[in-house]
Amino acid sequence: MTFLWPDALWLLTAVPALVAVYILLLRRKKKAALRYASLSMVKEAMGAEQRFRRHVPPLLFLLALATMVVAVARPTGLVALPIQQLTIILAMDVSGSMRAKDVEPNRLVAAQEAAKAFVADLPRGVRVGVVSFAATAALVQPPTQSREDIIAAIDRFQLQRGTAIGSGIIVSLATLFPDAGIDVSDSIYGGNARRSAPLDPTRTPEKKEFTPVPPGSYGSAAIILLTDGQRTTGPDSLEAARLAADRGVRVFTVGVGTPNGEVIGFEGWSFRARLDEDTLKAIADLTRGAYFRAGTAMDLKKVYQGLNARLVFEKKQSEITALFAAAAGALALLAALLSLFWFNRIL
Repeated sequence: MTFLWPDALWLLTAVPALVAVYILLLRRKKKAALRYASLSMVKEAMGAEQRFRRHVPPLLFLLALATMVVAVARPTGLVALPIQQLTIILAMDVSGSMRAKDVEPNRLVAAQEAAKAFVADLPRGVRVGVVSFAATAALVQPPTQSREDIIAAIDRFQLQRGTAIGSGIIVSLATLFPDAGIDVSDSIYGGNARRSAPLDPTRTPEKKEFTPVPPGSYGSAAIILLTDGQRTTGPDSLEAARLAADRGVRVFTVGVGTPNGEVIGFEGWSFRARLDEDTLKAIADLTRGAYFRAGTAMDLKKVYQGLNARLVFEKKQSEITALFAAAAGALALLAALLSLFWFNRIL
């Protein structure tokens, strides 16, 4: 905890002085009691509990004064606050291996249900976009606050061949920074393929100067990357993660499936879908995100529930003067009430 006005803490030196004054007053009362036999007899008749009670209200009042002095010094601390403007991109794998049934009823359906529950629990002010990726990646729902549109986009997923994790990250970045000049075609297909597969045929992104920022420093957006396999095509996953890290965007990776994977048959092909946890962990580390593995549908739901709380709130250094002022007021009120209840007077 730090203070905006630390010099005000010198006022705390008055507390020991007040304690000394209180002790001096008690001694004067004791001497006065010895002069009068009747007062001495009354004091002796008082039990230990009664003698203890007489000190409680003044003690609480002194604590209230000390707390108020701390409030005057304007303390600050790390407080979890809701993020005012947040955009989340759900980048979800729709490769053929997502039909595996080691996660019931299958990986794709489990991922869809968990993602829809995640979206439904988000505050209404959070914007969500949806990117699907297989051999390439596409923005299937621009960031919006409409939960109905997001859920409809998730329900429209169609399985395809290939797994281009890097493409999913790059398209997500281009969605978050539409005016940053990120050339998706060049990044995904290579410079010679721009004409064959442009993101927008009517517009060629302009190259803009860019200064990297510290990883994880961009607090207004995040990417949740869900996949069940290894990269088979597209740009390098870690190179794409470095692009996200340079823009301060955190990538939270979610690996779906069991450690041994499952043999999948898809359009005449047969292969074992294995989870590349090392790469997913590296992506999360580079971008200051986190990696989660979901071996069951229930695990996947728990992952999204944890991400909901983690993304919607952030810890910031904030002034907490009001908390100390409220505590001081409560202590002073308690001191007055106890004194009134026990001794029929206010302090």
